[in-house]
Amino acid sequence: MSNRAAIAAAAPAAEAERVEKMGRNNTSSIFCLLFLVNFLNLISTKVNAGGVFQVDYKFAGTERSLSALREHDSIRHLQIIAGVDLPIGGTGRPDAVGLYYAKIGIGTPSKDYYVQVDTGSDIMWVNCINCQQCPTRGYRGLELTQYNPKDSLTGQLITCEWEFCKEIMRDSSSGCTSNETCLYTEVYGDGSFSMGYFVEDFVQYDRVSGDLQTQSANGSVIFGCGAGPSADLSSSDDALDGVLGFGKANSSLISQLASAGRVKNMFAHCLDGVNGGGIFAIGHVVQPKVNMTALVPNQSHYNVNMTAIEVGHAMLSLPTEVFTVGDTKGAIIDSGTTLAYFPEIVYQQLVVKILSSQPDLKLQIVHDDYTCFDYSDSVDDGFPPVTFHFGNSLNLTVYPHDYLFPFDGLMCVGWQNSGVLSGEKTNITLLGDLVLSNKLVLYDLENQTIGWTTYNCSSSIKLKDEITGSVHLVGAHSIPSCAFSQSAQKAFIFLLLMTLLQAIFTGL
Repeated sequence: MSNRAAIAAAAPAAEAERVEKMGRNNTSSIFCLLFLVNFLNLISTKVNAGGVFQVDYKFAGTERSLSALREHDSIRHLQIIAGVDLPIGGTGRPDAVGLYYAKIGIGTPSKDYYVQVDTGSDIMWVNCINCQQCPTRGYRGLELTQYNPKDSLTGQLITCEWEFCKEIMRDSSSGCTSNETCLYTEVYGDGSFSMGYFVEDFVQYDRVSGDLQTQSANGSVIFGCGAGPSADLSSSDDALDGVLGFGKANSSLISQLASAGRVKNMFAHCLDGVNGGGIFAIGHVVQPKVNMTALVPNQSHYNVNMTAIEVGHAMLSLPTEVFTVGDTKGAIIDSGTTLAYFPEIVYQQLVVKILSSQPDLKLQIVHDDYTCFDYSDSVDDGFPPVTFHFGNSLNLTVYPHDYLFPFDGLMCVGWQNSGVLSGEKTNITLLGDLVLSNKLVLYDLENQTIGWTTYNCSSSIKLKDEITGSVHLVGAHSIPSCAFSQSAQKAFIFLLLMTLLQAIFTGL
């Protein structure tokens, strides 16, 4: 139930304009330019012919998805590793598209892919070769790569007789005969979708091997080979190679790796809403300590019982059944959603209570969805924090600088009516990055619990090695947006060589 970059779907023209402005002012781009200039200046100086150059790239961090796997997987179980460190980038701010993504390797030989981190969906997929609508360049200039199973020595198609496919198709009305390719369609809450076919290949990841140290590892995973995304997912403004489904179902990446015995069925994310990027790790987090609460059983997503909402020091007057909608119980925790969505009765009380602290505001409705106003003072001084209460005394406080964001010279409220998700009054409660940013969120699927704590997502956490008992640090990442394409890299290397040769011959 993802609504990736909800504000972008609501106002594509305005969003594109904002992304364009953001790109012009992107400090990471400036850093990359300065890096190139300084490096060229360095090697343009007189060079000893016997010298050796070692080039290291350093980024300063300013950029703000079956229980029955194939039988051969079960006999290739390895000892559970200490953990997995997934480098991530992007930002959860709605005014900056609102997108967190990870970099993973797929295939043999491995190629890099940038995929959106999404705990609200159950399938990992990447765009595939011959996709006609897939862009080659996406979010903040990232070069995108189309996966080709034929280019990988370990890639193979999944057909309908596979147990994986049988379980996926169990609740589907579409027929699937033995020799046919196993197809998928993944539809998200905002109406966007990806469709294609399943493949199996090695996914490369960084295994935690020491404090702030990793070693390359891989695991065989079944994922979607996207042949046709919706226009929402192919927009060059916020397009990525695909989606990294970290949902509860057995088809998700975490479930497959855990079923194969490679990792503990636990993971954590800390999305840095200040600098961008953050921490995304698979494994047993032992520090910091986090208060946990039980996941609501028999739900498709990571649902948790919400008991009350507090604005400032006043509780909202809400009916007890407000967080139960049909078979959906509790609030959904979803890192693939940018904003936060509430039933209409909750949304109205929440917004009215927040704005009552500033009765003289002149409100504007922007793009039919966003309540905005002119405000130039400190929002943390002028508006109250919002605290959500859950079972087991677990609370989550969201401050004004988190739920208010700048937009076209105005300040806008990030809380949304659930009906915006699909155009219908769904009345569900869904908490996205607006709420989750700057929180370390732990998912313990072995014990079916979840928890969080306010945390500095630019710092580090500690994972326990289940075999040795040792504890290792895992630090924050922020994938640079100035990543070079392969052709650009070749051109740049050629330029460096020419400059170097010129410097050498000049000094002779």
